[in-house]
Amino acid sequence: MKVSVLGCGRWGSCIAWYLDKIGHDVISSGLENAPEFIRLRDTHKNDYLSFPESIKMTSDLKTAVDHAEVIVISISSQHLRSYMTDIAKNNLDGKTIVLCMKGVEVTTGKRLSQVVGDFVDESKTPIAVWVGPGHPQDYVRGIPNCMVIDSMNQEVKKKLVSEFNSDLIRFYLGTDLIGSEIGAAAKNVIGIAAGILDGLNYTSLKGALMARGTREIARLIAALGGNEFSAYGLCHLGDYEATLFSPWSHNRRFGEDLVKGVKFEKLAEGVMTSKALYLLGQEYHVDLPIVESVYNVLFEGADIEDCIRKLFERSVKKEFNI
Repeated sequence: MKVSVLGCGRWGSCIAWYLDKIGHDVISSGLENAPEFIRLRDTHKNDYLSFPESIKMTSDLKTAVDHAEVIVISISSQHLRSYMTDIAKNNLDGKTIVLCMKGVEVTTGKRLSQVVGDFVDESKTPIAVWVGPGHPQDYVRGIPNCMVIDSMNQEVKKKLVSEFNSDLIRFYLGTDLIGSEIGAAAKNVIGIAAGILDGLNYTSLKGALMARGTREIARLIAALGGNEFSAYGLCHLGDYEATLFSPWSHNRRFGEDLVKGVKFEKLAEGVMTSKALYLLGQEYHVDLPIVESVYNVLFEGADIEDCIRKLFERSVKKEFNI
């Protein structure tokens, strides 16, 4: 299968490496002046992996799009709309777009598949998402994991799972696109909360964070029309180890550095996602105390210890409303 991976950061480069490794014809595409693209083009290496010579590289978007049967996009989620403006200038009929980033567009509250849907006719250009746990640092060492591919197009979903499955990544067929996308995006917000607890030396509280975080994200998924049980799957709860505990998690590290007063220089998708989810919670009248606390700390200047205290002072209620 001919695949173009648009975006050559940490995860984008790993996807290109993985798809080449399992036998696909891969182009890795990045912005001409981006440091990560220049480094990969010139050295075929970055901080995580080495590209074989079989992976072709280009900064020409038309070349990448024309090559592909499947276009995999792995960029900052908040830049997707502007990027799709350029991608959509090309003929996308008969191609499949696979989104490998996790977020919600903060200006509209739209899931990322909905953003792409604003630019394409899905009957001609199906959209899928690829979500779940895993770090490049583990995959390149041969440590396997499980992930999910989801789409409204059942045949495309089955084909992608069949083509991309291997003994390194076991793929599952997603059954709830809303839940898959919201769950995947929300785990980054919970990851920031976990990092905050680490920074405060409250690491033992992360078990409670996992339990209660999953419950509130399940409520949001249900309110948006998805299946609340998706929050307990690979898109969300299944990604907690990689996001709430791993030293390689950008979102966890962001939260820890925030407490310590250290400037975090890399992308932490959970920052803007906390705002997007907070606004969705307000719009759909969903109680999201952890998301709201993270939002208040990041955007309203709230005191971290005060937010934790308020969480503990909330009125007593049943653990499960069943």
